[in-house]
Amino acid sequence: MRREFERYTPGVVFHAAAYKHVPLMEANPLESVRNNTLVTRAIAEVAIEFEAKRFVLVSTDKAVNPKTMMGQSKALCEWLVEAFGQRQDIPTRFVAVRFGNVLGSSGSVITIFRRQIERGGPVTVTHPEMTRFFMTIPEAVSLVVQAGAIGGRGEVFVLDMGEPVKIVDLARNMIELSGKEPERDIRIEFIGARPGEKLHEELWSDGENVSGTRHAKIHLVTRPSIDAAWLDDELDLLERLVEEGDTLELVAKLASMMKAPRRGPVEEPAAQQHQ
Repeated sequence: MRREFERYTPGVVFHAAAYKHVPLMEANPLESVRNNTLVTRAIAEVAIEFEAKRFVLVSTDKAVNPKTMMGQSKALCEWLVEAFGQRQDIPTRFVAVRFGNVLGSSGSVITIFRRQIERGGPVTVTHPEMTRFFMTIPEAVSLVVQAGAIGGRGEVFVLDMGEPVKIVDLARNMIELSGKEPERDIRIEFIGARPGEKLHEELWSDGENVSGTRHAKIHLVTRPSIDAAWLDDELDLLERLVEEGDTLELVAKLASMMKAPRRGPVEEPAAQQHQ
């Protein structure tokens, strides 16, 4: 990454890279933490070293009250943004942008359903009550860029995703749009939730305050600031566990971090500067 930064000297870094396949991450906790969390710290440090003006983390609704390895590893990335954003000794501005699923992106349920319909079914849905938030690619990209341009002191922004959509309704609509009739022409099969999956995702937790910004579809999440020194020590420990291949200890450590992160008081003025 140092070679790439030296060659291209980016002014703004949009860090969207992550392992996003929930069951795969459940089965491979070491890789989840290595790639999603530790690499985020490494790239953030390189961005600081080469004096990038902004670092924008693309986060996920799965980082809210995280129940999966993927969600926990991305929650740590949000904490990293908070920690780096607090530092007065660096010029790089840090922001995180949190949102749900993007329609038509790689691995999107839309792509999977379309392929299943073309094969004549069945269309597989995990659970009849499963819901998710959705946004189009152009809208997501536009809002991420706009959110990245405001703030810069470790803020976490959340995009307005509208109302959650029931996955089974999405499946039925796609079957009908293809000129077929659900259950008669194309069968819908419920296959059960995957390891770690929640029935309903959330865009913020009960412990977070949400306020508006000058952008109608971008909201600011306010919560007590993470203790940067504590986080650095914990990440060093996670890195050692990854290097040693100690999966059980790593999973236990992650769970304890999620249960009781060390935070300070809420900084109220941060919510006002974006109005």
